[in-house]
Amino acid sequence: MSDEKQIKPWVKPVLEMGPILAFFAGYIALRDHVFTIGGTEYSGFIVMTAVFIPLLALSTLILWRLTGKLSAMQIMTLVLVVVFGGLTIWLNDERFFKMKPTMIYIMFGAILGVGLLRSKSYLSLVLGEVMPLDADGWRKLEFRMMLFFFGLAVANEAIWRTMTTDTWVKFKTFGLPIAMLAFFMAQSGLMARHSTEDDTKKADTKEADKDAAE
Repeated sequence: MSDEKQIKPWVKPVLEMGPILAFFAGYIALRDHVFTIGGTEYSGFIVMTAVFIPLLALSTLILWRLTGKLSAMQIMTLVLVVVFGGLTIWLNDERFFKMKPTMIYIMFGAILGVGLLRSKSYLSLVLGEVMPLDADGWRKLEFRMMLFFFGLAVANEAIWRTMTTDTWVKFKTFGLPIAMLAFFMAQSGLMARHSTEDDTKKADTKEADKDAAE
């Protein structure tokens, strides 16, 4: 893929959260309805799952066309949504779609764990441009994020297996993004201690001065 293009700051979160919010709104509107298609009855949840898959695919395509780049996490998320969402529709069983976040977070946690074992920073490949950290900072952040992802997987399993679909939809739509935001806010001290931003600025200044002198 080509180098990442610059877009307005609000575009990316709108494209990423738009399909999720659309799923939530559609589910709230259709949750008490049953639709008969081809002689088979489908709940509003199943219908909105069928709507969500192309919406996410479209938003991901638009994001790629605008930026020229997709992260491995975005690609994996789309693949798992298509697989588990497709199973949900094909088998008319909402449990598969509810298990999707569990699989996503287990995979993300496992990838970070493999990176830690191999002394490679996979997270820095995704966030390095926006969060410049030293090697020790990335290692600590990745370990904490690995545990965080595994914790989200456990929470998702506990909620969808023991609570109502309404509760799970609210957790997926609002709880997961809030938990992610709270996690990164809690890491602000670590990021400040291990930031290399000042070193990068100094290096850029020296390079600029050198070019000016020449």
